[in-house]
Amino acid sequence: MTENLFQPYALNDAITLNNRILMAPLTRCMADENLVPTTAMAEYYARRADAGLIISEAVIIRPDGQGYPNTPGIFSPEQITGWQQVTTKVHENGGKIFAQLWHTGRVAHPHFFQQGDVLAPSAIAVEGSVPRMRELTYQVPKPVTLADIEGLIADYAQAAENAMAAGFDGVEIHGANGYLIDQFLHYGSNQRTDEYGVTPENMSRFPLAVVDAIIARIGNERTALRVSPGAYFNMATDAKDREVFDYLLPALEKRSLAFLHIGIFDDAMEFDYLGGKASSYVRAHYSKTLVGVGSYTAETASTAIESEQFDLVAIGRPFIANPDYVQKIRQGEEITPYSEEMLTSLV
Repeated sequence: MTENLFQPYALNDAITLNNRILMAPLTRCMADENLVPTTAMAEYYARRADAGLIISEAVIIRPDGQGYPNTPGIFSPEQITGWQQVTTKVHENGGKIFAQLWHTGRVAHPHFFQQGDVLAPSAIAVEGSVPRMRELTYQVPKPVTLADIEGLIADYAQAAENAMAAGFDGVEIHGANGYLIDQFLHYGSNQRTDEYGVTPENMSRFPLAVVDAIIARIGNERTALRVSPGAYFNMATDAKDREVFDYLLPALEKRSLAFLHIGIFDDAMEFDYLGGKASSYVRAHYSKTLVGVGSYTAETASTAIESEQFDLVAIGRPFIANPDYVQKIRQGEEITPYSEEMLTSLV
């Protein structure tokens, strides 16, 4: 019943996946004190190389992008070397891996980067405190200047180049889930009145500039993007957001990305202003390679792919519980259930 999951899939002329099952990006907070990937991380990813493609945990592009403890970076030579361990192990096991490039924007905390500014489109704080470090409450960010924006675009492009130097097969830009790029795309977090705010075209300007800078550096065939049209995480809902994504998605289609990946924890969620599920909305506005995600089983993913709701499926927590997830699905074996205590170690 899940045979279509095991068909090879060509993202483009440069990259063909062995199957349609992707390992979703899963923040594990297990890098060392210098945000360098460890040998244990290399072994963790290598055990999951049967996935058609691994998307790494989110990787910080520069120090002020950090919002969680021990999340790995890709801006120092030591971090690049650490990732080389990971990509080498994955490739030795026959796998492919993209780095997910990340800046958390207003979800960052100066505790992690020597008391610098928290950067975001507008001076609107996110509510709450840092997970795993509840004593750290979120701060009102500094609205980025035009010079800040140019610096961020350049640093995204440099991070993509660093990822290629580290041996990754490509990058996925994290433009979802309420982090920096996503903050430009929603009215709840973007109240700018300059060329980066007010209109859908302006609000899409920074995300598209990041995409274009990375494409110029490493090529469109190795560049992917994750987006969250539905505001659901660290983000207030605004029905006008649909107009932004109505503009953004056709613009992305013209750029021939490796794939577009939906950011959602559970794709059963529906959004009135999107007319239903986020994946259904994106599919209606984007005809190229689309990755679905959000509490899918192998069976429900297979059905969704068969009905052309999306082309590839990203599996998250089941990969934490089952390093051999792909093999188990292929052989019809029982899947080990995920539980929270599994987050305390890399197995």
